[in-house]
Amino acid sequence: MAIDKEKSVQLSNEVLGEVRIADSVVANIALLAAKETEGVFDTVGNAANEIMTKVGVKSASKGVRVEIIDSVVSIDLALIMQYGYNIPNTCKKVQDKVKNSIENMTGLEVSDVRIRIAGINIQ
Repeated sequence: MAIDKEKSVQLSNEVLGEVRIADSVVANIALLAAKETEGVFDTVGNAANEIMTKVGVKSASKGVRVEIIDSVVSIDLALIMQYGYNIPNTCKKVQDKVKNSIENMTGLEVSDVRIRIAGINIQ
């Protein structure tokens, strides 16, 4: 089973079976929620993501780091903001949207959403 190779969290072990959510799924939820927020231009990937993309491995979760410990999620996001938007207000909206999206879709608790502004898009 491919999911064993990737880090995941087990939500339940009931009579019908177990539910496992891969870290990459949580990262993708965070990424999509951040990108849907007005004032966010894009996310920034790290060097490993850029190399993997060049060799053909698609990584939709660029700029997102997820840590899950005992069903509690911690998120790190690197964002490029759109010029003209209030950075603190936009970051608060991103934090709220990411937290709500992850908690509603997965049932996991989000402890924190840390944001690093990596750039400003002026076009």
